[in-house]
Parts: sequence; structure tokens; C-alpha cells
Amino acid sequence: MTSNADLSVSHAACYAVVAYETAYLKHYYPVEFMAALMTSVMDHLGKVSEYIQICRQMGISVLPPDINSGESGFSVAGDNIRYGLSALKSVGKSVIDALIAERRENGRFNSLQDFITRMSGKEANKRTIESFIKAGALDALPGTRKQKLQVYAAMMDQAAREKKETMSGQMSLFDLVEEEDRKDFEIDFPDVGEYDSSVLLSMEKDVLGIYISGHPLMEDEGAMKKNATAVSSQFAVDEETGLSQLTDGSTAVIGGMLTAKTVKGTKNNQMMAFVTMEDLVGTVEVILFPKQYEKYRALLTEDRKLFIRGRVSMGEEQTGKLICERIVPFEETPKELWIQFEDWNSYKRQEEELKKTVEPWEGTNVLVIFVRATRQYKKMPRNWNIAVNSENLAILKEKYGENNIRVVEKTIENWDKMN
Repeated sequence: MTSNADLSVSHAACYAVVAYETAYLKHYYPVEFMAALMTSVMDHLGKVSEYIQICRQMGISVLPPDINSGESGFSVAGDNIRYGLSALKSVGKSVIDALIAERRENGRFNSLQDFITRMSGKEANKRTIESFIKAGALDALPGTRKQKLQVYAAMMDQAAREKKETMSGQMSLFDLVEEEDRKDFEIDFPDVGEYDSSVLLSMEKDVLGIYISGHPLMEDEGAMKKNATAVSSQFAVDEETGLSQLTDGSTAVIGGMLTAKTVKGTKNNQMMAFVTMEDLVGTVEVILFPKQYEKYRALLTEDRKLFIRGRVSMGEEQTGKLICERIVPFEETPKELWIQFEDWNSYKRQEEELKKTVEPWEGTNVLVIFVRATRQYKKMPRNWNIAVNSENLAILKEKYGENNIRVVEKTIENWDKMN
């Protein structure tokens, strides 16, 4: 007869084996381990976002979904991970199963036309094809996403007509021409180029729920590391322990992009707001009571990048919130702009030209001159302070060379003096 003590030992031994195997896989097969881990949480976008960030820190890239190499779940692609096809919105499991079966039976898809023709009649409707294009799952095929989005509907209509004619025994146009001449009757891509990166990222977010090939906040990662003390995932309550990484009532600073806002009236006819802030791993809700809302309402615009300091409120829900106390826009965080010159003589020769260049860029960021020959630097006086933005940086990089321009993010040391 087995005693309770024997069962406890048995359970402990099982947990020890599982823990050992997990540690072994994570150490020796990190790509395989992370792919399996991400597949297991595919329905939880917050977790997927968190694991994508961990992958990046491990040097593992998470590649967009791909109709020619992707699988239903997250899969290994060399030293990287391929995003799972089943994670696409508006794409059912039956479509993914049919796609993989078609690919295995008849080979890779060679073009958008080929993909649409072969998937015609297999539950792949126009919304499905659009999702594939927006997610980047067809990027390996000829044409840009912008070109594909402009012609896929016409291609699908053509494929449907040809299938209908074939089923009714009618001769289609394709039946009347030689194989080598058929390309003359295919729908061509218009000469429209490609969307800019912000639009492509927005499309990915629309159909995947998260960003894959990049993130609008990636260029601000340095500032976020300097100033944010918490990330969105730390507000979530762990299902097993019932605890979160943040303590109720503690002070935290988050950095991110405002993606949604709801304004409501209080019993005293004052206005307050609930905003959703997104960082590199997920989202967190921030509450602004009337006093803070009135003070910062002008900053609460969609896609605005903000640092928010406040009080953590865990409550009884699975995800905590942040009660806003202060807000600082990303562009107002302290920065130093360093410009490198070979020696002092080189700097002196260009000093007047530099002054004329930066004079219109009045701002709060400190300009620092660095001399490589002697490794000396000089912080310029306050009247040299400038605004640091992508346009100004582009001009300076063109004038002095990209390797000679560097932005150093500084910590917000005194929140009470900001705004």
C-alpha cells in the first residue's frame, strides 16, 4: 500500500525531473525551447509579447509568419523562430491545415497568383488573403504588400470565375492559350511601391495583435531603460501564485505609447480619463483623476509617447492599474547630443557653421563636443541647447558622419520640476 509520504516523494521526484529537463532544453536548445513555450501561450498575446522580448534579449529573432516555411504553431527557422500561422486573426484552423497540406503535396507557392489559385475553394476568402498579406506571410513572394493589397481581390475574382467555368464544362480563356503565353493574361502589379515602415507595423498589429518585424518604441528603448521602473507584464497577477511583481500602493514609472482613451464624468461633473499605454511587451491601463486629467489632457493623444509616474493599484482583478501622478512626454526627457571631431583644430574650423546649423533648433537638450585625438569633451553653454529629433539628427549625420553623432539618454532626476 502506498502512503501519502510515498506520493509526496513521487510528486517531488517528478517535479525535479521536469525542472531538470526544462533547464536542459532552455540551455542547450534555446530556440526549440522558446518556440514550444510561445506555442503553448499562443492565445495569450501579453505572454507572447513578453517572450518575444526575451527572445530578442537572447539574440533570437522572431520572424513574421510565412506561407512557405511556417507551421501552425511557432517553429524553428535556423537560429530564429518563425511566427505561427494559426496566430493570424480572421484565419481559421481549417485554412491553415489546408494551406500546409497543399504546400506539402504540391510544393512551395511561387507567386500571389499561384497562392490564390491553389487555395481557391479551400475556405480562403478575401479577408483571409488580406490578413496573410498584412501579416507579412506573403513577403517572400514577388511584389510589395502595397501591390498585393491592390490586386488580390481581382485575382480572387478571376480564380473564382475560372473555377466556375471549369465546373460547368465551359472553356476558359486560359484553356485557349499556350502555357508560355498565359502570363500575358495574368493580373500585373501596379507601380505603387511599398508602404512606409509605420504603416507596415500598423498592419502587423492589426492582424497579429502585436508587432513582429519591429516596434514604434524600439528607437526609444534607451530612454525607456533609463526612466521606466516597470513594464506592463509586471502588473499581471500570476495564475499559479496569485501574486504580481508589483506591490499594491507602490510607486512605478512606465514608458510607452498611448493607444486608447476613454473620458468619463464623475458624480461632481468633473472629467477623468482611462488610457491604455503600450510598451514593448504589452499594455497597462492608467487612470487619471480630474486634477491630473485637467493638467495633462493636452498630452493624451493617440500614439503619443509618454512616461507616466503613479501609484500601483492591484485591486481584485487579474491585471493591475496605474493611478497617474505625473506625465512627461518622451521628447522632454533629458538628453545629451554628442558630436565627435578629430581634433580641436577641426572643431574650431567648423564651429561657426555648427552654430548656424543648430541655432534654429532651440530646445532643452545639451550639446557636447568630443575630441577623439585627446579624448576630451566640452559641454556647450545653455544657449547652445537644442531639440533632438529624427529630422535634426539626419542633418547632423549627413554633415558630420553617422559615426560622429550620438544621443545619450539621461534619467529624469526631478519629476516635480517637469511640466
